[in-house]
Amino acid sequence: MKQILVATDFSNSASNAMAYAMTLAKILQMEIVAIHAIHPTEGINNSTYNAIFIEDYYQNKRDALKEWAAAFSKDKANAGVKVSSICDVGFLKTVIGKHVKNNAVELLVMGITGSTGISGIVGSNASMIVTKLKIPTLIIPLESIFPTEPLITLATDYETRLSPKDINALNEMIKGFNSKKIQVVYVAEKSDQAHIKTGERRIRKLIDQNTDIDFNYISDSSASHGIMEFITESHTDILCLVKHHHNILYRLFTRSTVNQVMNKSVKAILVLHE
Repeated sequence: MKQILVATDFSNSASNAMAYAMTLAKILQMEIVAIHAIHPTEGINNSTYNAIFIEDYYQNKRDALKEWAAAFSKDKANAGVKVSSICDVGFLKTVIGKHVKNNAVELLVMGITGSTGISGIVGSNASMIVTKLKIPTLIIPLESIFPTEPLITLATDYETRLSPKDINALNEMIKGFNSKKIQVVYVAEKSDQAHIKTGERRIRKLIDQNTDIDFNYISDSSASHGIMEFITESHTDILCLVKHHHNILYRLFTRSTVNQVMNKSVKAILVLHE
């Protein structure tokens, strides 16, 4: 069965992300895997290595993760969702990357503190994960809850060349939330009509044909400011951003723009990749 991978540091933000992911997994008929990375130096006191002590420490963390994940399974609202857990030693990026490589992971879910700033073990790694790992990643701010009638907005510069996996993830989200419409927002100081027409045709080919697309155009010298203004005014529930990797000259979705939006938004953010 396809998996939704939920990264956790046992914080409130991670718990909120897990609750969000459980609801989504039930709708999409996927299983949940809660994953926790034990930092390589964690549990080693004053550089004194005690093999017995450290293995006990690791086992306690694994047991704590199983207990944490099991609490969500006990909720009647999550009945039928299979939940498992993985606790491994290493950096979060490495632990997640290893699991993704060997399993059918459709989506990675991570929690952050939203408008109060990226913090915590998971939160501080969120921007690094979306840069280093090319997997569809759903970022859930602490203030965000699973919407009953979500409005999804895709921010784009029309240079988007999504991978088949990311196109599937986007359409799965649309399907999962039973969205009849998706908004597209294009932010730029100047508009090139030929570029816009080509871009619209390209977007229409990416999105499920049964979904209406509402195209919006904003003139703003700051991509992050324009995006934040739009999602606030339009009452967006889920913002989709596309992370460019191959060309540092792309202005709209540079690392700084993605980080700025992630750090300010109280809405869920789906980060896709080329």
